[in-house]
Amino acid sequence: MGYKYWTLDDVPWDAFDPSRVDPDHLKLGKAAAMVEFNAADYVSYLENVFREDPVFLAAARAWGVEETQHGEALGRWAMMADPDFDFDARFKRFREGFRPDTEASESIRGSRAGELVARCMVEVGTSSYYGALGDATQEPVFKFICRKIAADELRHYKLFYDHLKRYLDIEGLGTLGRVRVAMGRITETEDDELSYAYYAANMDPDTPYDREACNNAYFRRAFRYYKDPHIDRGLAMVFKACGLKPRSTLFRIAAGGAKWLMVRRQKKIERDLARAA
Repeated sequence: MGYKYWTLDDVPWDAFDPSRVDPDHLKLGKAAAMVEFNAADYVSYLENVFREDPVFLAAARAWGVEETQHGEALGRWAMMADPDFDFDARFKRFREGFRPDTEASESIRGSRAGELVARCMVEVGTSSYYGALGDATQEPVFKFICRKIAADELRHYKLFYDHLKRYLDIEGLGTLGRVRVAMGRITETEDDELSYAYYAANMDPDTPYDREACNNAYFRRAFRYYKDPHIDRGLAMVFKACGLKPRSTLFRIAAGGAKWLMVRRQKKIERDLARAA
């Protein structure tokens, strides 16, 4: 992972078709640009946690370069789709309102193996998300970017999974512990990062931040693009990182439960928005 697999010069910018830009995709793309471009903070955190592991640190730094490029690509596309969108100003606003903890000297997951399980979960979420968006959009440039990012995130999952296997031999984190970390990290998608990214990227600066409203606005748009194959692939990756068999009765039960929960969450968001209106 010493180099980027694609660059901004590979994006077919000339193929951009403004008539095919979906307003919801634009809002999601703007928010995603904030999160992706903020990768340096997470690299700093990983440098602290894995400070004595030069092999992993080199990989984490290369990962950060690719994540930052994701933000650059999405931000450039968003400015093409919305000429009034000022990526630099919006990102500055995001940074002023949300900063992850980069000072921790030990993993907040309790161990380095736990940290790597959590990193795998992030890559599961992003690869599934960009895969779903790439399948849904009809705008050629956005489709190209989403599919490139989705492929990157799959490689990043493998990167963290390979290092996880190494640390499992050192620390011996069991299946139950891995499941606990995985579920904890998955539920953190409800935290302020995505909500505030949506707010900073899309809302008028004079509008006060309403976490619940921004959370609902983001997930109401994001959830609708997931189809069964996206959920199944993502869950299989979760199972693998937790040491569980991806193709099993437990997997089928979990997949059914995940799809039911997603539909239930969508309905709840719609009810909340209707009540607010």
